[in-house]
Amino acid sequence: MQSGSVEDPQRKTEELRSFLFLTAVMVPVLSVIVVAGYGFIVWMSQLISGPPTH
Repeated sequence: MQSGSVEDPQRKTEELRSFLFLTAVMVPVLSVIVVAGYGFIVWMSQLISGPPTH
């Protein structure tokens, strides 16, 4: 018998739950972390070197 030929419903449910967790939770959280990190880097660089001038 081939074990991979027929997918069981529990595995499909687990994959759907994992996909929804990644798309609904992890992507927004990582986006906020990236934007906040960039803002922090800009803020710290301006504290050290002063605001940008023309």
